Amino acid sequence: MELGSLDFLKQQDLPTGALYMVATPIGNLGDITLRALHVLNAMNGIACEDTRHSVALLQQFGIHKKCLALHTHNEMGGAQTVIQHLANNERWAYISDAGTPGVSDPGARLVDEVHKAGFRVIPIPGASAVSCAISASGAVMLDSEGQFQFLGFWPHKTKERDALLFDICNSKRTSAFFESPHHIKETLALLSNALEPERQMLIGRELTKKFEQLVSLQAKEVAHWLENAESLKGEFIVLVAGREGSADEPPEHASLLMWAKALSPYLGSKEIATVLSQTLGLPKKDAYQIALDAKLEK
Repeated sequence: MELGSLDFLKQQDLPTGALYMVATPIGNLGDITLRALHVLNAMNGIACEDTRHSVALLQQFGIHKKCLALHTHNEMGGAQTVIQHLANNERWAYISDAGTPGVSDPGARLVDEVHKAGFRVIPIPGASAVSCAISASGAVMLDSEGQFQFLGFWPHKTKERDALLFDICNSKRTSAFFESPHHIKETLALLSNALEPERQMLIGRELTKKFEQLVSLQAKEVAHWLENAESLKGEFIVLVAGREGSADEPPEHASLLMWAKALSPYLGSKEIATVLSQTLGLPKKDAYQIALDAKLEK
């Protein structure tokens, strides 16, 4: 494609001394945007989460630029290198392995350091696994009035996992999270056992890729789906519908007590009360009493 003929791409300035956070495809290379290609072609250099992966991606589109490795383990040092280039009035981009950098990927520290140094950060949007799954979720979003919470990658430390599970089960908003193929079976089994049987869910696998799969089902159907799934390979995104009931209706006392007991081995009474209060909007006094009741019933 001859990008030079697309004059509308030139309607927005590309200032120097700025960092461009560029979204890349999450699977299908066809999801790269024309604007992303235009911006990447105009850069003096590109910082990458993994240079080997990114160089191969850039070469697919005939883009040959100086690349700098910038990942979780060197983000602070890499940020200072990028800032030095910006100080020389250069344009630099940052791309992660897939999707929008800074969303469950490196990039947040880089952006923070660039802001602190007084330079501009310009987002270049693109494909997103979260919005992709939500657009095809149907019933999962029906009762959430368009509201959802993105929870990143599912934690596997017991304390963080139990707190997140409690939040998902009791949130009025649709919850979305990522999971790896190595833990998806365990996580879905845990989640489906904690949810009401009729709670709607969406399981997305390998979004935008050749073997893309989107499955809409209820929590009670998850075990059967896991037993008969053709494959559990690839990256997953899971959506869970929000809890039904009026917006100001708290969960029943028995349900609160059950979750307080689950958190009890890992958190003190004050910490449990904070979790209940912040996630459910319970008065602190009531939340603390539930935490004390849980400790007494151990």
